[in-house]
Amino acid sequence: MNECVSHAPVDSRAEPATPAWMAVFSLAMGVFGLLTAEYLPASLLTPMALDLGVSEALAGQAVTVTAVVALFAGLLVPGLTRGIDRRLVLLGFSTLMIASNLLVACSSSLWVLLVMRVLLGIALGGFWSMAAAVAMRLVPAALLARALSIIFSGIALGTVVAVPLGSYLGGLYGWRSAFLAAAAVGGVTLAFQLLTLPRLAPTGTARLRTVLEVLLRPGIAIGMFGCVLVHTAHFALFTYIRPFLESTTGVGSEGLALMLLGFGVANFAGTLLAGWLLVRHPRTTLVLMPLLVGVAALALVLLPASLPGQALLLALWGMAFGGVPVAWSNWVARAVPDQAESAGGMVVASVQSAIAAGAAGGGVMFSLSGINGVFIAGGVLMVVAAGLIALRVQVPGHAGAAGVALHV
Repeated sequence: MNECVSHAPVDSRAEPATPAWMAVFSLAMGVFGLLTAEYLPASLLTPMALDLGVSEALAGQAVTVTAVVALFAGLLVPGLTRGIDRRLVLLGFSTLMIASNLLVACSSSLWVLLVMRVLLGIALGGFWSMAAAVAMRLVPAALLARALSIIFSGIALGTVVAVPLGSYLGGLYGWRSAFLAAAAVGGVTLAFQLLTLPRLAPTGTARLRTVLEVLLRPGIAIGMFGCVLVHTAHFALFTYIRPFLESTTGVGSEGLALMLLGFGVANFAGTLLAGWLLVRHPRTTLVLMPLLVGVAALALVLLPASLPGQALLLALWGMAFGGVPVAWSNWVARAVPDQAESAGGMVVASVQSAIAAGAAGGGVMFSLSGINGVFIAGGVLMVVAAGLIALRVQVPGHAGAAGVALHV
């Protein structure tokens, strides 16, 4: 694959004659590195809070800060960097990711840590808003579906690895070691991107106005509202998963790592299952996945606590949520086929605002009613979101590429 070392400019208007697969894999590595860094606090909340001398609810705002910054970065960074080679912009995001993880590992207080997480938010939002558009310039149109599926696989792999590995390293060497490991992953990603990404001349396309125009199309706003509800509920639950498991069963760090590994493996399986289901039953998939997460969350609180039972419910949750990003990406591709790039920015803003709202709302519920209150509220919100999607969200007819865009 000679394209892996080619830094020749890529015409922003012409379809590439040959696929740059190694460059596509470098984008998947970027997704993996960013997701790993974003999710780490969920597995390290207890030791981070203890070391920094703050409550777990307050430490959970490390997720909120990253998500809020990513929300605005997803909308603004592409426009602010529109005159810069996209290769340089993507390399800049990887550099910010490395710097954020290194500085978080050295943080002496929560406030310093939160400022360092701002850097990650910029990289996260900017990268996600541009990833699909860059993929379209790396492969011919006929291969775009496969390229997107490779990039999306970084989400599932990050879910499998980040949380259990963070919990395991945190238990052995302290929570800071997990962020040092994430910085090392970022270093490998940056080196691979330096070798594989071609020059990508900027297009100068403005995005914010188009995103707003897309949102005003019939049926789009209610669909994105359903997407926001689902992600808000999930991240309210997921941010506080460690204190919940510790308080209900007293599981240790090694047992916690294994349970979270099971969650991640099930999440990866759910991603593959959703790709198969979406071709046949797109509406059912949109409704069923959040409904299963809601049922699992409520069952974790209402059923008698046992390690095997909670491990199974956690795996059900992971499997069901693995299909959620896939299902909503498929919905957007079908609903807005003519403005896929702008719709990508809209999804970034929606999901990141939901992550921020979920982490912040979960912290409020934790403070007011304890960890069980977080899981009851999150489970109910998931069930409500599934009902809204079933009743109000329209799923456009089958579109060939969109229906299979997430198959590897």
